[in-house]
Amino acid sequence: MDYNRDDEQYAPEQPRRSKRGYFLSSLIGVIVGAALMALLLPYWTGGDHGESSRGANQRIGSEQVKTVNVNVNDAVTNMVSRVSGSVVGVLNIQKTDIWGEGGEAGSGSGVIYKKNGTTSYIVTNHHVIEGATEIEISLKDDSRVPAELIGSDRLMDLAVLKVKSDKIKSAAQFGNSDQVKVGEPVVAIGNPLGLEFAGSVTQGIISGKERAVPVDSNGDGQPDWNAEVLQTDAAINPGNSGGALMDISGKVVGINSMKIAESAVEGIGLSIPSKLVIPVIQDLEKYGEVRRPFLGIEMKSLTDIASYHWSQTLKLPKGVKTGAVIMGVDAFSPAGKAGLKKLDVITGFDGHKVNDIVDLRERLYRKKIGDRVNITFYRSGKKKTAEVKLTEADRLQK
Repeated sequence: MDYNRDDEQYAPEQPRRSKRGYFLSSLIGVIVGAALMALLLPYWTGGDHGESSRGANQRIGSEQVKTVNVNVNDAVTNMVSRVSGSVVGVLNIQKTDIWGEGGEAGSGSGVIYKKNGTTSYIVTNHHVIEGATEIEISLKDDSRVPAELIGSDRLMDLAVLKVKSDKIKSAAQFGNSDQVKVGEPVVAIGNPLGLEFAGSVTQGIISGKERAVPVDSNGDGQPDWNAEVLQTDAAINPGNSGGALMDISGKVVGINSMKIAESAVEGIGLSIPSKLVIPVIQDLEKYGEVRRPFLGIEMKSLTDIASYHWSQTLKLPKGVKTGAVIMGVDAFSPAGKAGLKKLDVITGFDGHKVNDIVDLRERLYRKKIGDRVNITFYRSGKKKTAEVKLTEADRLQK
């Protein structure tokens, strides 16, 4: 047998490398490759990209710290500077002992609305000066002057004061509250929490108009009047009562009242609209009181009477469930002269439904002294109508 091999076909074997050699070679290759990648990667991805990235980072950083220029509207600050002197502090001083010494019982705000020489007139809230034996006015320069009470009205929570001082230079002007719009900016100026914060200014908007708020004006715990008010989100705090709610031009569109707002929630301020303030202060200036028409009756809401009496005592038909029950009548009053009697149940006033005594009083006070109105009522189960001529309110009705 021929054991000789063809050298070309059977080349001699090469010596084998050890496993350790292979490992070292691979490790060196990885290290060299990583170094080359680190050096060449910026060039492969493009140098401009790096610059662009750095530029973008720089721009973002500059946007985060750059100064923003805000154009401040000077309308409010200019207005406040011009009219704030017409809003004053009102101090209620009451005698506290038999020696006649007085102490400050409370304070509120007021608005100077008329100036005639050294005599000025101020409107504030009735509850701010209620019970006062003396009243003082704190002016913008912190000086104090005595004030005379010309008249007040519990129902509308308004009062008029008169002062004599040559330090008062100007008076505020009333605007038309009917013309203000919901969303319109307004400013409240007053003395929240006392004279320490005199002349405080808060800004907001008109949140609502012709809001009806039940008010207990005589303190018996029962609402006897629906106050029509402006609603604002401008902060109105204790001490702001009697202060001004002004439009952006500086005209008074409302007189703020915490008495009316005492049951309101946080963030809701209420103000007596100027359209209602003006006729009241005109009467107070002229007569010392508000002259209103009256019927001359004592009354109670039907819903405040036990339902048993509706049919047994008042003899009302089953469909009658609201109205005002006459509990007493002055024979010489407009109602007495028209033939109305005790236990008559008034259900209509001049074509409008009467739900309760608040409703009747609201309808009545919209009329003028001397007006004639038709009153619908039930007597012993029978529906009747009487014409009543309204006269001036009796002093005992206040």
